[in-house]
Amino acid sequence: MIRTTLLCLALLLIQGTWAQNGPETDVLQRASIIQLDWDTLSDVEFEFDYKEEEDVYYLKPNFGKKIQSFAGNKIRITGFFLNISGDGDVLLVSRNPMASCFYCGAAGPESVVEVNFMEQPSFKTDQIVTVTGILELNYSDDDHFNYILNEATGILDDR
Repeated sequence: MIRTTLLCLALLLIQGTWAQNGPETDVLQRASIIQLDWDTLSDVEFEFDYKEEEDVYYLKPNFGKKIQSFAGNKIRITGFFLNISGDGDVLLVSRNPMASCFYCGAAGPESVVEVNFMEQPSFKTDQIVTVTGILELNYSDDDHFNYILNEATGILDDR
């Protein structure tokens, strides 16, 4: 009788633990979205890297441990939408509006995120948007920005 009671209690504990920490929890953790802010994205330092074949210096990123911990995760960030190519080929979310963005010399490369939307957005330059996607840290591809959001979606922010 005591053994049966103990066995039942053990099964209940195991079931309770499974319900709390089973595969459903793992799926939820992987599906959760991490809200990042621009201060977190500033966890990077840059050094000049000379490209002899192009005779130009680039800023090479050295990402900090904090921002590295978010790489490959689904993140969300709010900022100013920038269509810097004009034709939708290069879309960004920026800490600053177009008039004071990275290209205008008013900020650093850590203040912009390249966005690869799943569907072409209809946002206009300088609208405040919240964008969600998989964070990629770009260490060396000079044709892209240091921060890239892949598989991204976005909404207008009603601030």
